[in-house]
Amino acid sequence: MKSYREIETICKQIRRNIVTMSCEKRTSHVGSAFSMVEILAVLYFAVLRIDPTNPEAPDRDIFILSKGHACLALYNVLALAGFFPIERLATYCEFGSGMGGHPERHLLPGVEVCSGALGHGLSMAVGMALASKRDGIQNRVVVLMGDGELEEGSIWEASMAASHYGLDNLIAIVDRNHLQADSRTEEVMSLEPLDMKWRSFGWNVALADGHNMPQLSDVLREMYNTPKPGVPNILIARTVKGKGVSFMEDNQAWHFNVPTPDEVSKALEELS
Repeated sequence: MKSYREIETICKQIRRNIVTMSCEKRTSHVGSAFSMVEILAVLYFAVLRIDPTNPEAPDRDIFILSKGHACLALYNVLALAGFFPIERLATYCEFGSGMGGHPERHLLPGVEVCSGALGHGLSMAVGMALASKRDGIQNRVVVLMGDGELEEGSIWEASMAASHYGLDNLIAIVDRNHLQADSRTEEVMSLEPLDMKWRSFGWNVALADGHNMPQLSDVLREMYNTPKPGVPNILIARTVKGKGVSFMEDNQAWHFNVPTPDEVSKALEELS
């Protein structure tokens, strides 16, 4: 496990890499990736039981990025965790690199599923958690969802199945930044009271600041180490889209914007 100071340094490096890679390859979703950097860093460097030298270990913990459009953050975390050489990040979005605009299993070590079609991640996580239960594997399945994708009906079908089958080895996380592609979530399709909705579906619910590493670590470790028997877990992480760069924060435009070289320079100065 790394210290919070070390993880904070890693988060700054991830954000610097994301904004640079986005500009160089002319790809978007910087804001979506920035909002979940601390969540991923805490998972991979303080919570999950994983072995980058053996990414297919049968008893490994499984992480699913349901909001696959934010994969720039995942690729950077996997590289920094040792799943593949950091130098490989330079091939992002190049033919045959294994790092496209959405994650694809079998193309990159550490990527568990093909994702990005929103609303699918929780269903896959439920299936994997149920399989682990039935096979007697003592692991955890963790899925990170965007708040906008909670408008998908498949999410709520999967949530019912998770509680019905008593999947206490399942941890879901909502990146609650209140913004989706076109507007604020509460303007498109109101989600609140979100915590009460998940409780009514039979889940153990916790809330935390999604950029506060001690809070994230405490909540996730409790869910990981001492789950309530037969009860699936969900963390609603309060985040800020574009977190870390002042002109990107809570700005819906950075769902699609591609940073210019001048904007990259300004962002890197703030992230230095």
